[in-house]
Amino acid sequence: MTQAVRVHAYGGPEVLQVDDIAVGAPGPGEAKIRQTAVGLNFIDVYLRTGLYPQPVLPFVPGMEGAGVVTAVGQGVTDLKPGQRVAYAGPAGGYAAERLIAAGRLVPLPDAIDDKMAAAMMLQGMTVEYLINRTFKVGPSTVMLLHAAAGGVGLIACQWARELGATIIGTVGSPEKAALAKAHGCTHVINSRTENFVERVKEITGGSRCDVVYDSVGKDTFPASLDCLKPRGLFVAFGQSSGPVPPVDMAIFNQKGSLFMTRPSIVAYTATRAELLASAAALFDVVKRGKVTINVNQTYPLSRAADAHRDLEARKTTGSTVLLPD
Repeated sequence: MTQAVRVHAYGGPEVLQVDDIAVGAPGPGEAKIRQTAVGLNFIDVYLRTGLYPQPVLPFVPGMEGAGVVTAVGQGVTDLKPGQRVAYAGPAGGYAAERLIAAGRLVPLPDAIDDKMAAAMMLQGMTVEYLINRTFKVGPSTVMLLHAAAGGVGLIACQWARELGATIIGTVGSPEKAALAKAHGCTHVINSRTENFVERVKEITGGSRCDVVYDSVGKDTFPASLDCLKPRGLFVAFGQSSGPVPPVDMAIFNQKGSLFMTRPSIVAYTATRAELLASAAALFDVVKRGKVTINVNQTYPLSRAADAHRDLEARKTTGSTVLLPD
């Protein structure tokens, strides 16, 4: 038996229940891992509330983690017991042990410790595909990044700075503004006290942005569209304030023939080659010191509900890690 946090019914943080569960032997193509650290992400909230419904209840949330391989199933040849690994999906991370498809595991280099890995795989590879493949960020790019002091935001600020971009970030407090600025954000807007659309126009001299990266959702849409140049790209990759309501497609015509996409890490790491390439790019910028992973909060796994409360209340900055008890 192993400790796991499960959702028996959708709802608030209180539905996260600590259970003892049995984890069997790995089947063909699977690996069994003993987890040393588990990442906390807003997608875990979406799973818990049923915004992203799961096929079976109860289920174990948690989309990223790190640990050690303890056994492999038939047909697994590129992993072995004792090897350090990390992953970003599928769900099942809030547990001391778990089974996972071996093809979703990435071997960890010695320079990356387990807490850092658990905090960086989902968020870091999300940043990789957002700034390298969804939109190719470079020295001429002017970008708006909502939630710039969050886990994804701080990684994106550093990585986009390395690429030479001009980064305009929104935050919700002076403390978060200072944090985003310290991590490479060129211009910071406190969206609780400033109109971010007017500030973007002021900062850019009216020319606005090439791309908007939005993980906030309802509270920042459709105003974010007014921050884009004609033919600019709106990238919706989260919805921490709630989902964007149904949209009349004519709005994208009216505001300058804009583009919009709703990408996912699943689609951008669909093949083994894509997964390994994305992880390698992330490991490279971290090992070169261009991106620092900020694990600013840790909680015992058994206090996952407290971690969710703090995340939803926007009390956290950077990354949060759950540690199996």
